[in-house]
Amino acid sequence: MKAQVAIIGAGPSGTLLSHILSRAGVKSVVLERQTKEYVLGRIRAGVIERGSAEVLRRHGLGERMDHEGFVHEGINLAYAGGMFRVDFAALADSSVIIYGQTEVQRDLYGAAGGTVIDEADQVALHNVDTNAPYVTYVKDGREHRIDCDFVAGCDGYHGVSRAAIPDGLMATYERVYPFGWLGVLSETPPVADELIYANHERGFALCSMRHEMLSRYYVQCPLEDDLEAWPDDRFWGELKTRLPRDVGETMVTGPSIEKSIAPLRSFVVEPMRYERLFLAGDAAHIVPPTGAKGLNLAVSDVTYLSNALIEFYSTGNETMLDEYSDTALDRVWKSVRFSWWMTTLMHRFPDHGEMGQKIQETELKYLSESHAAQASLAENYVGLPY
Repeated sequence: MKAQVAIIGAGPSGTLLSHILSRAGVKSVVLERQTKEYVLGRIRAGVIERGSAEVLRRHGLGERMDHEGFVHEGINLAYAGGMFRVDFAALADSSVIIYGQTEVQRDLYGAAGGTVIDEADQVALHNVDTNAPYVTYVKDGREHRIDCDFVAGCDGYHGVSRAAIPDGLMATYERVYPFGWLGVLSETPPVADELIYANHERGFALCSMRHEMLSRYYVQCPLEDDLEAWPDDRFWGELKTRLPRDVGETMVTGPSIEKSIAPLRSFVVEPMRYERLFLAGDAAHIVPPTGAKGLNLAVSDVTYLSNALIEFYSTGNETMLDEYSDTALDRVWKSVRFSWWMTTLMHRFPDHGEMGQKIQETELKYLSESHAAQASLAENYVGLPY
């Protein structure tokens, strides 16, 4: 098989890249290790930045998002028994859309113009440091080969693409946080119309939603905790404890339909390109979900990369390809900084002690009183310009 671009991974970054390239007449093939049903079943982020929403609309993917998503013009921050709101509309003249990554993925699968091959096993990248790269994979017991001009590694943190870059040619920056998020999905109405981020001496909590009768809640927990130690009653009790009393008293609880513990880390590799191989999304960077940046960074990466590839195939100019890594990393590091700041502000760290808790609460108090501080938070949360 021949393609101009071989894309590894059929998550949002891979399928969005394939979709955009297809609309521009650039042929791509996407290889995915899992089944389509598995990819669509993954529960992921749900906050769409203004820039990401504009990208999806521009490429014919915004209709269902605009019809079913929830426009949020602010978030709530809770601490010391109280709560205040950061007004995105007033401070940044913008908003975000609550629309699950699973739904974005469904829209992408429905619109995909490129070829997507599911259950592609033993994917391997070859000759990416030459003008004739190719990719091999095994499906139904047979080995297949794709000859291409470029390879886009969109296969996540554990994928094969980043591992194809020789040792010593890539710098890695990482911080693993000493706690995780216990997340619960329940078919209950959200406790609030907008997200609530809570700082509490017992740990962080987040109240989010997917739609009017599907809520997504999180509490900070030790990484070594077992899900069996968190029956629903314990989870709901802990969540209510970490929220302001008036909020907890109005919460509707119910059986969990999905429960998991996710680790938190910050991870970035530089550069995001090696010869004819380009990394995008989680293959190149991971951010803790506190700042709602993971999916949105994938969209900005794909925007930069698709623009560069389309420019190359339209004019032969490689300037944008050469600049891709620096351009993408500039925005990545700004989002990493914001996610780190939000995580540090809202979570209980084992070594912080009472002093650390008082500093966090004082910073939140300052944030509640400072127009400038809230404007900075709003600007970053709704998304920095591309």
